[in-house]
Amino acid sequence: MDLAYIQQTTKCIFNLNHRPLSVLSKPSISNARRSLRYGANRNTCSASSSLTVSSKKDKECLEEEEDLKSWMHKNGLPPCKVVLKDRIAYDSRGRPPIHVVAASEDLKAGDIAFSVPNSLIVTLERVLGNETIAELLTTNKLSELACLALYLMYEKKQGKESVWYPYIKELDRQRGRGQLAVESPLLWSEAELEYLSGSPIKAEVLERAEGIRKEYNELDTVWFMAGSLFQQYPFDIPTEAFSFEIFKQAFVAVQSCVVHLQNVSLARRFALVPLGPPLLTYRSNCRAMLTAVDGAVQLVVDRPYIAGQSIVVWCGPQPNSKLLINYGFVDDDNSFDRLVVEAALSTEDPQYQEKRLVAQRNGKLTIQTFQVKVGKEREAVLDMLPYMRLGYVSDPQEMESVISSQGPVCPVSPCMEHAVLDQLASYFRERLAAYPTTLSEDEALLAECDVDPKKRVATQLIRCEKRILSRCLEATEDLISQLPDLSLAPCPAPYAPLLR
Repeated sequence: MDLAYIQQTTKCIFNLNHRPLSVLSKPSISNARRSLRYGANRNTCSASSSLTVSSKKDKECLEEEEDLKSWMHKNGLPPCKVVLKDRIAYDSRGRPPIHVVAASEDLKAGDIAFSVPNSLIVTLERVLGNETIAELLTTNKLSELACLALYLMYEKKQGKESVWYPYIKELDRQRGRGQLAVESPLLWSEAELEYLSGSPIKAEVLERAEGIRKEYNELDTVWFMAGSLFQQYPFDIPTEAFSFEIFKQAFVAVQSCVVHLQNVSLARRFALVPLGPPLLTYRSNCRAMLTAVDGAVQLVVDRPYIAGQSIVVWCGPQPNSKLLINYGFVDDDNSFDRLVVEAALSTEDPQYQEKRLVAQRNGKLTIQTFQVKVGKEREAVLDMLPYMRLGYVSDPQEMESVISSQGPVCPVSPCMEHAVLDQLASYFRERLAAYPTTLSEDEALLAECDVDPKKRVATQLIRCEKRILSRCLEATEDLISQLPDLSLAPCPAPYAPLLR
């Protein structure tokens, strides 16, 4: 994977045309005055809390600062078997390359790559200092991501006085970019979101963005409920100190690097782990993951590495749509990739209530969601058939028989089976036609070098979606070809189930 990436990036020069993402913001003049009143001591290297290099002197100051790993060792990180290295991301605007965690020596499966002590990990328990408040906030008001983002934004305003300054500086360097040097679609422009036309992910992005705005409007709740924490910051309340755009950038940056720990309290389950993502590369076919142990979070590798090779971890059973929204990348070999097909019984059907009760007795809902997993498309189509048949029948006895039937052949009527399969085939064709490009056109674009990175990753996503839909269509057409009499026209279906 690393070799393929290097070959691709040395051959192709990507043009990343977007403004830098930062979890960081400059304090207002009024806040700067408050800082002086509270006795804040800023030297020339930290006079601006934006980490933007604006002069030669500032640049020299930044170069002299210790890197993330050195800071961690100084603050309790035990000897480990990893280093930080640059991964080249060509960019006409001259942004720095992204950093990745790589093996510092040859490793074998089962080796502990690193063990980060809890003192270097950011969790809600640590941020709020009270597990009860942490659970109350995240249950009724805000997500863990919003709370962590708010905390880092206030810490950012502290500049070098923040204990987390080296870690925040590293996050700022990454600018929320994932392992393909592309950030989440949550930060794409309207024009860039058009790359996702035809995909359901476009609506998901807009819905998620609206959810972030609602959380922004609740930020002041955190301020008042956790006053003991935020009293240490001589700045305005959240919605006055930070614009929505800054909060969204911070939220997305935290989203790209948060780790979901298992077997810990609710207040510790979402953690920011230096040396964790986005510095670690996610892979769907990996089984190594960050694990909470006594007093630390450690990584045990699941495969051998040679010195200098990037270390990968499992990203969980996430489809490519989630990988793109959360981390800005798509995994072509993702065995967990899937699409959703939603079917609903027609409420106009005079027998709707009867059918609804039959469906419920057989473990189905009036609006049924089917997960179409990659490589399991035929099985998914067969799983849809009993529910679809229910929408076509009118005899109460037939309702029970079709909803409980198994296999590709309907036990009632060949013409009804033809109608069901014909509706499914039309549905898959319509979904494929909703994309502005064909699968072959996507393949041709991905073979080119000079492609906008966001367009490239968007095309990777829709190519994966089209492959799943195409296999569903093939499976449906194959079932149609197995009908006993293809000369029969499909049965009329005034109350056929609705598909979307």
